[in-house]
Amino acid sequence: MSALAIDAINDGDVEPVVALWQRCGLTRPWNDPHADIALARRRDNSTVLIGRDNGAIVATVMVGHDGHRGWVYYVAVDPDGRKRGLGRAIMAAAEDWLRSAGIAKLQLLVRRENAQANAFYQSLGFEESTSVMFQKWLDGRAPTS
Repeated sequence: MSALAIDAINDGDVEPVVALWQRCGLTRPWNDPHADIALARRRDNSTVLIGRDNGAIVATVMVGHDGHRGWVYYVAVDPDGRKRGLGRAIMAAAEDWLRSAGIAKLQLLVRRENAQANAFYQSLGFEESTSVMFQKWLDGRAPTS
């Protein structure tokens, strides 16, 4: 594994990050990735961490907390750089970011059918929660799966 240079996103990173998320299949029609990045950058309880290898953006994670629990979203590794430990490195950076904020618990959501992602998070020591997630759209749109 090459050493990953990890830092917070800057303005010039936004378009390459959105492109990476799209290549990784992380974007959804009902979530604007540009708006998600802007929201994460707006406060000090969230950010987008960028992992660079020789200057190229090869990994990302959006990380934040509510003061009690940490959450990660948009965990991405360039498809051409997988199986090199980059996912582990960017997740370790997210965990460190949360620890430095005094957050002791990290949670994330993974679609049930995403066996590869489920196996990855289990390999990092995550366990399936016994909680049930509920959702409700507040803007009147139809439920999504």
